Amino acid sequence: MAHTPRIVIIGAGIVGTNLADELVQRGCTDVTVVEQGPISLPGGSSSHAPGLVFQTNPDRTMTHFARYTVEKLLEIDAFDQVGGLEVATTPERLDDLHRKAGLAASWGVPDVRVLRPAECVDLYPHLDVERVLGGLHIPSDGLAFSTKAVDTLVTRTRDAGVRYLDRTPVTGIASEDGRVTGVETPDGVVPADIVVSCAGFWGVEIGAMAGMRVPLLPLAHQFAWTTPVPHLAGVHSHPRGATLPILRHQDEDLYFREWGDVYGIGSYRHRPMPVRAADLGPTPAEVTPESMPSSLDFTPEDFAGPWERSQEMLPFLRGVEVEHGINGIMSFTPDGGPLVGESRTLTGFWVAEAVWVTHSAGVARAVAQVLTEGRSDLDLGHCDIDRFDDFQLAPDYVESTSSRQFVEVYDVIHPHQQRDEPRDVRVSPFHDRQQELGAVFLEHGGWERAHWYEANAALLEKLPEEWQEPERDAWTAMYHSPVVAVEAWRTRTAVALYDMTQLRRLEVSGPGALPLLQRLTTGNVGRKPGAVTYTLMLDEAGGIRSDVTVARLGPERFQVGANGNIDTVYLEREAAALRTEDPTSVATVRDITGGTCCIGLWGPDARRVLERVTADDFSHEGLGYFRAREAYVGGVPVTAMRLSYVGELGWEIYTSAEYGRKLWDVLWEAGRSYGIIAAGRGAFNALRLEKGYRAWGSDMTTEHDPEQAGVGFAVKATKEGFVGHAALAEKAAHGQGPATILRCLTVDDGRTVLMGKEPVFVDGAPAGYVTSAAFGYTVGRPVAYAHLPAHVGPGDSVEVEYTGCRVRATVVAEPLVDPQMKRIRR
Repeated sequence: MAHTPRIVIIGAGIVGTNLADELVQRGCTDVTVVEQGPISLPGGSSSHAPGLVFQTNPDRTMTHFARYTVEKLLEIDAFDQVGGLEVATTPERLDDLHRKAGLAASWGVPDVRVLRPAECVDLYPHLDVERVLGGLHIPSDGLAFSTKAVDTLVTRTRDAGVRYLDRTPVTGIASEDGRVTGVETPDGVVPADIVVSCAGFWGVEIGAMAGMRVPLLPLAHQFAWTTPVPHLAGVHSHPRGATLPILRHQDEDLYFREWGDVYGIGSYRHRPMPVRAADLGPTPAEVTPESMPSSLDFTPEDFAGPWERSQEMLPFLRGVEVEHGINGIMSFTPDGGPLVGESRTLTGFWVAEAVWVTHSAGVARAVAQVLTEGRSDLDLGHCDIDRFDDFQLAPDYVESTSSRQFVEVYDVIHPHQQRDEPRDVRVSPFHDRQQELGAVFLEHGGWERAHWYEANAALLEKLPEEWQEPERDAWTAMYHSPVVAVEAWRTRTAVALYDMTQLRRLEVSGPGALPLLQRLTTGNVGRKPGAVTYTLMLDEAGGIRSDVTVARLGPERFQVGANGNIDTVYLEREAAALRTEDPTSVATVRDITGGTCCIGLWGPDARRVLERVTADDFSHEGLGYFRAREAYVGGVPVTAMRLSYVGELGWEIYTSAEYGRKLWDVLWEAGRSYGIIAAGRGAFNALRLEKGYRAWGSDMTTEHDPEQAGVGFAVKATKEGFVGHAALAEKAAHGQGPATILRCLTVDDGRTVLMGKEPVFVDGAPAGYVTSAAFGYTVGRPVAYAHLPAHVGPGDSVEVEYTGCRVRATVVAEPLVDPQMKRIRR
């Protein structure tokens, strides 16, 4: 692809110009950037961005985006590495700073420290030391000069042959036969094979021109400048210069930076102010710093409280005033992440939107890699625009959730924290029965998922001592209950019902179904009907796109247990490509999740329960492990698959949604004499970790090959021709073993329960990070999985940092429970 495609980028802000630069670095010779404003000051968010770059983020990919952005802006002399300081004024925030320091270590950000109050004041002398409990210092953070960066990148890419069309509004996206052909402007069509929208908060309108719903909400955010500060007079030679670290006071939703001889103050402590980009109109031919589309009139009444809090934290501000300010427009999304990806319906039309300056060069690099090499070396799952389901693209949903992201942007956010609205968007047919049992629901992807059932609390007094977990600290106790221990115990010793309806189910059918799935998966899915295969989908470099189960239910009908909408879109695209290559090889991909439901019936008594309500043969001989069959359960037509993600005897039992409640009731009644309970996601996660089962997106991503993730068994040794096979074969031919391997850990003290993403230290140095963690009720110890250097193996001792403290852990052989698979195969 290096020299042939005509690539048009819409938007000459810091994302678009970085993308142009990354493309020409990779040999692209026909790149055009179309900008509706003047190139010298386009007038979008890049033109007013205050430039504070804090690199650390809960998401690993986002942190790597930020680190690359810092490196690149330093290279082009558009970054002032003054460091960053985030202060805590509450114990809760101080704990969070320790967690952030752990994230920084996990993601490779160097020299991060949590400082004592006196050290904070030494670093930033103007703080009110009486208010500060501590601070997080990251020396490599600093200030990005976005307008300078854009100017430098425009000059550099123009010299490399990139064409810039400024003062040229986009009026449409030209296409033919489902493929983009150009960008329409008042001056005619700019031909293109690939179009990338980097239009920022105008991205919603550009996406609509291509028939694409872009879930982005422009919101106004306040930034103010003070009158000159006496002690800064003559300190800075640059009008935007700074010597002190950038400062965040997140307990009051504030951030600060020196701006020459004045102070710049940003605030999120105000009502959400949504803006429709369409209401702003086109960018004028001339834009000035005082008048640009992305800068709305300042609303002083919204800044009154933040100004008071600013003066309390920085007492010297009492001697100055707010001179002026803006309500600057920024882009927010339903989950706070950027939007990267190709249109589902218009081939060649891409977006790179909702990208802040902090991550700009990193996102541009990833997009350029995808366009020129077919993949990014970073996992883009949390950025992929296809991560959203259709209901999450609805305008009301986008506005409510994105506004909430604005409100919570500086909040201490628990990994399981729940939104209040919208709720009950997706519920299974078992929902009312679960409510009767006191289910505590946590929302995920719109689904209400039971995490435990209060009805099981009565069993706590019967819980054997060896199954009881230690008392948790306040952080890990949030969104958790001791009842989870009961549900794990009864699953291992009796029988439990799990609502598995939320798992994505796709039906792939037609004469092209088998060729499609054989090409995309690492296992042999072509066995006779009734076979179920656990397999992987890889990218061309051998990275794990997803892990799926494929059940062959008929000669041309398969049910695929997938991981989300990204898998759905991938299979749809590949099916369309197959049909183009061979019109007779038609494969239809249909998401059947909403019209069906699933119960996981698991435990040593599961067969006894099932045999009470079916005449079909569910013996081990009649339905072996990883086999499927159609049957009747209590008169309900079902598809039963002999699978168990918790490591116990049992089945995933599927039926149409209309029969769901009947199926639940039949199994519940049949299980009464065996002490059946309903169990939730808390027990499910703990049990699957004890069994060593991976979760895609945390334990493995596109950054890991099958050997690294410990799922090499899912690659059939004799199979060839599947996506990623050549890359795996090349590694094997060169004896190229993995640099890291996913390892199982148990925490030595028996009581420190981890949450995931904590750094792991080997010989005192950060060497990896925790991917998944839970208390292992069967083994009586906290369990975690972590990517560690390949030389670290079972028996080795490591340390895990949790909230600023290091605890010892031991690498152990896996799985921890039933390594001979006797329980699951009986």
